[in-house]
Amino acid sequence: MTTTATTVGRRSFPWRRVALHAGCLAALLVMLYPLAWLVATSLKPADEVIASLNLLPSKLEWSNYSTALDGVDDVSVGRLLSNSLLIAGGAVIGNVLSCSLAAYAFARLRFRFRGPLFAFMIATIMLPHHAVLIPQYIIFNQLGMVNTYWPLILPKFLATEAFFVFLIVQFMRGLPRELEEAARIDGCGPFRSFFLVVLPLTRPALITTAIFTFIWTWNDFFTQLIYLFSPEKFTLTLALRSFVDASSQSAFGPMFAMSVIALLPIVLFFLAFQRFLVEGMANSGVKG
Repeated sequence: MTTTATTVGRRSFPWRRVALHAGCLAALLVMLYPLAWLVATSLKPADEVIASLNLLPSKLEWSNYSTALDGVDDVSVGRLLSNSLLIAGGAVIGNVLSCSLAAYAFARLRFRFRGPLFAFMIATIMLPHHAVLIPQYIIFNQLGMVNTYWPLILPKFLATEAFFVFLIVQFMRGLPRELEEAARIDGCGPFRSFFLVVLPLTRPALITTAIFTFIWTWNDFFTQLIYLFSPEKFTLTLALRSFVDASSQSAFGPMFAMSVIALLPIVLFFLAFQRFLVEGMANSGVKG
């Protein structure tokens, strides 16, 4: 009898697991609903975008995408996309190079005031971006760089993102020092040890830095609005605002269509590197 009861108990329906999966599925649907609404609204006729509460359109209005692909202010969507990729790509390269170099100095090298400098760098994470925006604008304006891409890319090559420096420092502190000592015995200096030994081992943290930099730079609206004036230099993010200003309410359909177009590179970039993102965040969180 005891054996039979135990067997029946083991074979009982896993209600707890089903409830957990159902809750996760419900949370997933809630998070995905805005994305589904965006895609569905991009295919709605102009009179249904605001007036109708239905998720699905009564008919598919593909002309919204053709209008969005024409661009704004005589600037094609291809030019807008290339501008966005140029800024985001430059920011990714700058952050990966500069932040990894700064992190290597804090994690491996011994120099005077290393502790206070590292603490000061960490404190800058709490500094609001708007607090330094006006001084930065004055500097770039005096250098003649306003209405160019330099104010959006150049600071990334100066290790100004303290969050990514801290992330890579935590990862590097978990790497065995014996590898660098062996390289030093073979005649490698600090730079060769960094590029040949440490940098390849920090790939998960570097890819995490690249993913977050790409997403944050791609979605950045306020900074680009401050520095870019000419329509031919606009990104997709700025073009969305110009689209609304140019055509008012009648352009909601094409505006949402352009939003879907602007969202695709981020989704593809994230899907391509999401495995490294999870690995980099996990390792950086437990090491150090």
